[in-house]
Amino acid sequence: MKTLRHWTLQHHDQNGLTLLVEGQHLMKIVVLEHNLIRVQLLRDGQWQMDKSWSVAPAGDVPWQGRHREDRSGFACPGCRVDLNNGLVLETDQLRLSVLEPLALRWECRTDPAQPWQPLAEDRTTGAYQIARNGRQVAHFMHRFPEERYFGLGEKTGPLERNGRRFEMRNLDAMGYDARSTDPLYKHIPFTISERPDSGALALFYDNLSTSWLDLGNELDNYHAPYRLWRAEAGDLDLYVSWAPNLRGVIKQHAALTGGTAFLPRWSLGYSASSMAYTDAKNAQDQMLGFLGQLREHDIPCDSFQMSSGYTSIGNRRYVFNWNTDKFPRFQTVADEFNAEGIHLIANIKPVLLDDHPQYGAAARDGLFVRDADTDAPETSQFWDGQGSHLDFTNPATIRWWQSNVTDALLQRGIGSTWNDNNEYEIWDSAARCNGFGEERGIEQIRPLMSQLMTRASDEAQRAFDPNTRPYLISRCAAPGTQRYAQTWTGDNRTSWETLKWNIPMGLGLSMSGFFNIGHDVGGFAGAKPDPELFLRWVQNGIFHPRFTIHSWNDDGTVNEPWMHPEVTDLVRDAIRLRYRLLPYLYTQLYRAVAEHEPILRPLFLDFPNDPACRDRQFDFMLGPDLLVASVFEPGTTHRDVVLPEWPGGWWHLETNTWHPGGTRLELPVTLSSIPVFVKGGAVLPLSEDTSRATPELEGRRVLMAFPAAQHGASYTSWMYDDDGKSTAATDGQFCLTRIELSGGAQEATLSWSMSGNRPPHFDHVEIRTPLGQALTVQGQRHESGGLHRFQMLK
Repeated sequence: MKTLRHWTLQHHDQNGLTLLVEGQHLMKIVVLEHNLIRVQLLRDGQWQMDKSWSVAPAGDVPWQGRHREDRSGFACPGCRVDLNNGLVLETDQLRLSVLEPLALRWECRTDPAQPWQPLAEDRTTGAYQIARNGRQVAHFMHRFPEERYFGLGEKTGPLERNGRRFEMRNLDAMGYDARSTDPLYKHIPFTISERPDSGALALFYDNLSTSWLDLGNELDNYHAPYRLWRAEAGDLDLYVSWAPNLRGVIKQHAALTGGTAFLPRWSLGYSASSMAYTDAKNAQDQMLGFLGQLREHDIPCDSFQMSSGYTSIGNRRYVFNWNTDKFPRFQTVADEFNAEGIHLIANIKPVLLDDHPQYGAAARDGLFVRDADTDAPETSQFWDGQGSHLDFTNPATIRWWQSNVTDALLQRGIGSTWNDNNEYEIWDSAARCNGFGEERGIEQIRPLMSQLMTRASDEAQRAFDPNTRPYLISRCAAPGTQRYAQTWTGDNRTSWETLKWNIPMGLGLSMSGFFNIGHDVGGFAGAKPDPELFLRWVQNGIFHPRFTIHSWNDDGTVNEPWMHPEVTDLVRDAIRLRYRLLPYLYTQLYRAVAEHEPILRPLFLDFPNDPACRDRQFDFMLGPDLLVASVFEPGTTHRDVVLPEWPGGWWHLETNTWHPGGTRLELPVTLSSIPVFVKGGAVLPLSEDTSRATPELEGRRVLMAFPAAQHGASYTSWMYDDDGKSTAATDGQFCLTRIELSGGAQEATLSWSMSGNRPPHFDHVEIRTPLGQALTVQGQRHESGGLHRFQMLK
C-alpha cells in the first residue's frame, strides 16, 4: 500500500474542490449540504465502481445503480474556498482544511456567529493509502481519547465500539456468540463518533467490498492513536455528516440511504415460525395444527413464516420447488390461514443446488454468477451440497426470479417473502457478475446481491397486488436494503447471554439507519429454552418492531407460546400487551418512515445530558415515551433501573406508580413482571380486546394519559392511523392526531387535532389516567375517577 502525501489544487468552485494527488490520482471534495460533505478518492482519476445502490436521497435508485457523480436530492448550497490561509473550504456548519502531507482537518459550528470547534482530523503521518499492485484502499484518522464510537449495524458486544476491530464480510453465522462473533450477516460501514462540545460526526464509506474498520484495537509506535477503514477493492467514497447530537446524524444517514419501508400494520403482530413444521413429513398437518393451538390457547397472531422445508427433495432444499408429499393440498392451508387472518410468508434462497430441477435451464440462460476462468456457473458450498448463486445484476435473472415468486408463491396464496441465506459466500473474488452490462467481480458487490434479490421480490409482490404495501424480510443487508424490507439479527443461539447481548445488537442496527428490526425470540439454534428463559425472551421481544418466535432446536422441539404450560398464561399476557401497544407501535413505524426517527434507541439518544444514561446499553427507549428494562438473567428478583432526568417523571406501567426523573430503582420483579416506564406527560394510544393487527379487527381505542408531575407542563404525543395496508396511505389517506397533555398530577388538560385525508377507523376513544385524575378534554372538565368516552371528530 502506497501512502499518498503530495497534492496540488487542480480546481475549485462553489461546489467544492479537486486535488491532484501524487500527480495521478484525484481527490474530490464536494459540498452536498451545509453539514454534509463528500470526499472521493479516484485511483488514476477513474472510478473503480462508478455506481452506488446505497445513496438514495431523492427516491429509489435505478436497478443499474445511481451514478456517483449524480447530486440530485441534495441542496448543494455552495461553499467558500480560502486560498490565503492554506487551503480551506467552509460551509455555514463545517470547515475543512487541507494539510500537507495530504490530510483533512474538520471543524464545526451550529451557526455563523459561533467560533469553530475542533471536530476530527486525518492521521497526519499518513491518511490515505492505495495498493500499488492490487485494488485495496485505506483511510486513517486521528483517534481522540474522549471520542465515543457507535454504529456499524448488528455487531456483537458493547454498543460503544471503542477499542475493537470489525470486519464487513457477510457470513451465515448460525449460532453466533452475541458477545464476540465477527463478522456477521450485514455490511454497514457506517460509524458515528461523539466528542464533548463538538456534537456528532458520521462517516459512511459507500463501498460494498469486504472491509475492515478499526476503532482503537490496532496500535503502531510510529503513529499517534488512529482509527482506520480498509477495503479489499473499490473506491473511497466517503460521506461526512455532522449534527449537534447523535439523533441528527442518524436521521440524516437514514434519509441519505433512502429511508424505511412502510410495511403493513399486520407486520407488527406476532409472527410464528419454526423449521420443524415444514421439515416434518406431515408439514401440512403441522401447520394446520398450529392454527388449532392458537385457538385453543387464545394467542393473537398475524403471520406465519414458512421455513424452507416446503421446497425439499429428500434432505435438501430447492427454491421454488414444492414438496407435494408434505403439502398434498396446500390450497387448503392457504385458505385456512387466510380465513384466520394470518398472512403466510415463504422462505426463499438465491442459490440453486447443482441438481435443482431448474438448474440446467438457468445455467443455459446465463442466470448465475460465473466462474472467474470459464463461462460456467461458479459453484460454492451451500447447505448440504454445492450450488450456484443467482446473479441479480443480470436483468434476465431478475425476470426469472420474479416469475417464480409469482407462480410458486403469490398465486398459491402466499403474499410475502422471506429472503434468506443471501450472504453470497462466494470466495473467489474474481467470480464474474453481469453488472447490468458492465461486468464486475463479486468482490466489489457481494452484499448488493442480497439487496437486489430483495428488491426483485418487492417488485414482484407490488406487481401482483399493486394497491397493497408489501411485506418482506431479508437476513443479509447493506445500506439501502431497509428501503424494501425488515431485517433481524440472524440465527442466534439459545442462551441467557444471547437474550442480553441481542439488545445492544439491535440498538446498533437502529443507530445505523435500520429501524425495523428484531431477533429470533426464544433463540434459533441450540438447546430448547427452559420456561424462564423463553418467557423472558418473549417479554423482551414484544418491544421490538419484528416480533417473531423462531427456532431450530437441537432436540427437534419447537419454540411456541404454549411450549411450557407452566408459563403459557404469562406468555399470553406478554403477547396481549404487544397487541395493546399496536397503535403506539404503528405510530412509531410511521414516524420512522416519514421523519427518519429511530423506533428503538439507547437512553442517551433521548437524554444526552444525563450522565447516568451513557452506559445503559441493556435498557432502551421504544419510541419517545416508553422505557423498557427487560429482565435477562435467571432467577432475578430485582431489576436495577435508572430513570433518566426528565421533569415530568416516569410512571411504572404495571403498577401506575410515579417516580421522579433521575431516580435509581431496585425494582422488585416476579416472573410476570415486564418492567416498562412511561414518560410523564405522554399519552399512549392503546388498543383493548384486540387479537389481530388489522384496523378493522381492532377492539376499543384508548388514550392513556400520564400527567407530568409539575403543574402547567405541556407535552405532545402523536397517534397515526390508516387502513393498515394500502399504498393510498402514502398519498394522504391517513389520520395523524396531535395530542397535547398539560397540567400536573392532580388535574390535567388534554386536547387533540387531526390532519390527513382519512377519518380514524374508530368512532369513539376512551381516555384514562393512571390514578383516575380529573381531566379537561377538548375544553370540557371531567371529574376524577372512572372512564370517559369521547367521539373522535376531525
